[in-house]
Amino acid sequence: MQSPFLTDMLEGLNKTPKVLNSMYFYDKIGDTIFQEIMNMDAYYLPKVELEIIQNQTAEIANRLSSEELDIIELGAGDGVKTVAFLKNMIAAGKKVNYVPLDISPDVLEINKTNILSQIPELSIEPIAGDYFKTMAILKDRKKPKLILFLGSNIGNFKGQRGTDFLKLVKSHMTSEDHLLLGADLKKDPKTVLRAYNDPEGITARFNLNLLSRMNRELKANFDIKKFEHYPYYDPISGSCYSYLVSLENQSVEIADQTILFSKNECIHTEVSQKYSLNDLQELCESAGFEKFQTFLDQKQWFCLALTQ
Repeated sequence: MQSPFLTDMLEGLNKTPKVLNSMYFYDKIGDTIFQEIMNMDAYYLPKVELEIIQNQTAEIANRLSSEELDIIELGAGDGVKTVAFLKNMIAAGKKVNYVPLDISPDVLEINKTNILSQIPELSIEPIAGDYFKTMAILKDRKKPKLILFLGSNIGNFKGQRGTDFLKLVKSHMTSEDHLLLGADLKKDPKTVLRAYNDPEGITARFNLNLLSRMNRELKANFDIKKFEHYPYYDPISGSCYSYLVSLENQSVEIADQTILFSKNECIHTEVSQKYSLNDLQELCESAGFEKFQTFLDQKQWFCLALTQ
């Protein structure tokens, strides 16, 4: 029986144009490279989001009527900025239970260690797996919930897929629950593009690691030197795309299949959507959220939207 990883990779590589699912970036090596990205000067997203968390969490807490909350984070990552959010929620008088969801068990271990080292008394229940599936636990929680979807992860769902995802989240919520949605805003196109094409080549290593992972886990024979990372940002639509470009005509063997690449052929690996505030409000309303409050950093580069 084929693994989901192999099934998805073969399906994507046999499409025209070729496309790979970005959730497979996150193996142990990919997690490590992504931590490097989060610390890059050019990758502004975590810095401006953390600014909002540090300065405005108390105001967010004031908008929540319940004193005790289950804080459930989708795509939790390493928990660095979540520590600040949880600390500030507790300082604002909230009693919280933290439930981080992430596809990577490795990164959840880092998450748990980071958070308990600073908030040792916190109740924390990490759940590993694809959050499209693990999200079902939301319905089993009896306390009011604050669902976190931070880091502009919503930007990985372009167009109708973003609406469908938020509808799915909404379907697991009660009238007492809230969603706190992080979204990257439209800004100087050069600033956006530099974040996905840093001079040090860290983002390129992250993108190319997907091919290396297929070599390691699926016994493929990609020659990594024959592919190149290429990002593209369209400032009108707000879509930032990442591709891997084949530098020559070549063939790759994977699970007894031969995948042909022509010179300059692209594999689409990721989209990262940027929004105006109107775009973001329309997205939330299209998914059935009626209340919409925004919290911005000083540069107005990033938004946390509290919805219900």
